[in-house]
Amino acid sequence: MLKTVFSYFAKNGSGVRASVAWALLVVASLASGAQEQRPDLVLRGAITEANRETYVEVPFTVPDGVVRVSVEFSYTEHEHQTTVDLGLFDGERFRGWSGGNKNAFTISETDATPSYLPGPVRPGVWKLILGVPSVGKGVRSEYVSKVFFGRAGQVAGVSTFESAPVREGAGWYRGDLHMHDAHSDGSCMSQAGKKVPCPLYKTVEAAVARGLDFIAITDHNTISHFDAERELAPYFDKLLFISGREITTFQGHANVYGTTEFIDFRLTSKYVPTFSSLLDQVEKKNALISINHPGLPTGSECMGCGWSVKDTDFSRVHVIEAINGDNADGPLAGVSFWQKRLNEGHRVTAIGGSDNHNATYPPDHEAAIGRPTTVVYAENLSEKAILDGIRAGHVFVDAQGSRDRAITFTAETGGKTAMMGDALNAPAGAHIHLVLTAEHLDGAHVELVRDGELTAFGGRPVLDGEQAMREAEVVSDGKRHWLRVNVRAQDGGLLILGNAVYVNF
Repeated sequence: MLKTVFSYFAKNGSGVRASVAWALLVVASLASGAQEQRPDLVLRGAITEANRETYVEVPFTVPDGVVRVSVEFSYTEHEHQTTVDLGLFDGERFRGWSGGNKNAFTISETDATPSYLPGPVRPGVWKLILGVPSVGKGVRSEYVSKVFFGRAGQVAGVSTFESAPVREGAGWYRGDLHMHDAHSDGSCMSQAGKKVPCPLYKTVEAAVARGLDFIAITDHNTISHFDAERELAPYFDKLLFISGREITTFQGHANVYGTTEFIDFRLTSKYVPTFSSLLDQVEKKNALISINHPGLPTGSECMGCGWSVKDTDFSRVHVIEAINGDNADGPLAGVSFWQKRLNEGHRVTAIGGSDNHNATYPPDHEAAIGRPTTVVYAENLSEKAILDGIRAGHVFVDAQGSRDRAITFTAETGGKTAMMGDALNAPAGAHIHLVLTAEHLDGAHVELVRDGELTAFGGRPVLDGEQAMREAEVVSDGKRHWLRVNVRAQDGGLLILGNAVYVNF
């Protein structure tokens, strides 16, 4: 793992000196790799000549509380003219038939592997159906079916739509966490030149063209897009799909990541009387919630676009969308809203999202996919690792969605080092050594932000060269503070928004 951390800098910034302390810190902070999940049931049996041109039923019981059923199937004697096809019935109806084209599938209420039908997962006796078109004379084929049960609120061991990381290795991964398509209000021009609901695959193609590593489709309140994502994920196998949806209420919008289960969005109704009751749902499902575009207007001008939810308990909010689309600066940006939460003592991660509603926008459009890009340091490219990285605050936002602009920002005192999102204890009088490394930001200048107040970063705030490093020192007064950096273009436009290092939190 330590080798992986240094290889990133060797490949992407040979001129940047990455401190050993920072590398060790990252290694220590990463969770251990995902372990292979053990099946809940293992069904074994044999197919013989007597089963030729018949259907063999293999019953198994789905218990209460299961929301997802996954099956892995294998059998022997392929080389001896043996073929076994696969299908499934639940306790009430037919759920799908993949024949011999798949050896694994997943079914849930919201999504299912192609060949199978999404729908309620009810307890009872289900049946695998084994079709046997051929089996060699005198042959005995042994089959094994592993059945995995996903339960309500269970966090995916790796990802919702992938069984293994899309890419191994720790590093900085780039993505867009806020996009819409035909499953809500995304639209584009049809082949005949008509404005139509824009199919989800167009969004995915645009994300790939942008060079993104991960995306979250966040259609409004619905969960219908998850089935389409499950179909697309095997083909777009270099791109990570993160389960997401935008909870749209009359008082504000919030993205939820990491669950496909239904979340009741009817805030202020008898079903969801308070925001706390909505947060209860999110927490029960072990999901991640982000307050979206809080700097936008609200009310009759734009119902629910800004954040006006009464009695918001920000100690239960994980993330704030500080940059929405092209709103990186000014009154419509969410930066001041986010920084106010930091000044109140909350450790909240800032992210960005394009909020794209038209996948065919050109890359330089102000609302193009990937503009801005959220960049996350994660153990690998999987849903669990990316969301863990966001929770930890190991994030910066590339406001213009470049493919290569990058920073690291660390603070060190008393032999301990913290990266963006981490906390550091510093008694009064302690010197805190700050290090910024930057790539592909030649000519830009750095701002140090301390509790919302801007200062220059050290004596040379202007970055020179494709790789640059700047160092500075501050003296602790023993009180609670947060420190972070902005990187701005020569015209003052925001290029990079860094998350905070927390001192004495």
